[in-house]
Amino acid sequence: MKEFVEYILKFGNLNKQQTDFIISKAKTLDLHKEEYFSEAGKIPRYVGFLLDGVVRFCYYNNKGEEITHHFIDENNFVSDQQKFEAQVVASEYIQAVTDCKLLIFTKKDWDDIGNTIVGWDAITGLILKNCLLKTIERRSPLVSEDATTRYLSFIENFPSLMNRIPLSQIASYLGITQQSLSRIRKNIR
Repeated sequence: MKEFVEYILKFGNLNKQQTDFIISKAKTLDLHKEEYFSEAGKIPRYVGFLLDGVVRFCYYNNKGEEITHHFIDENNFVSDQQKFEAQVVASEYIQAVTDCKLLIFTKKDWDDIGNTIVGWDAITGLILKNCLLKTIERRSPLVSEDATTRYLSFIENFPSLMNRIPLSQIASYLGITQQSLSRIRKNIR
């Protein structure tokens, strides 16, 4: 809980009564490896804050291939925020890569926080903006770099994830085959 409170306080001032109220709305959820936090074709049920573990955002392309486009690790929010807020069907999956522990908020509880705490919308807006900027910062080099450079950038940006994520998911994130990733790894050792 401490990590969660420290995280939200980076984006705005809240007093103890307000943070206690927010925490009172949270529940914990344990997700086992490969379980889904949110699924394509279903309305997202929660906003989560990842206390332990790694999740990935993925979808299936028109060829039926699984594409991983984002990883999130500890002390970050996890949500398909746009679909959650609108309560419409998600088009991608959020899946546990490792066993995970999350603080979660239902739509009702999330709305209760927003309706009770003055300035909560501004705080969550800044959090969302921060998450989007991180995503863009991590993804944009993947568009213009060759596969080896993309892999080296991945190692640099996600050093704590290298031994926690299956190579098939890293390859998918980098936009290469697992065989290509194996060759790259062999060549840079």
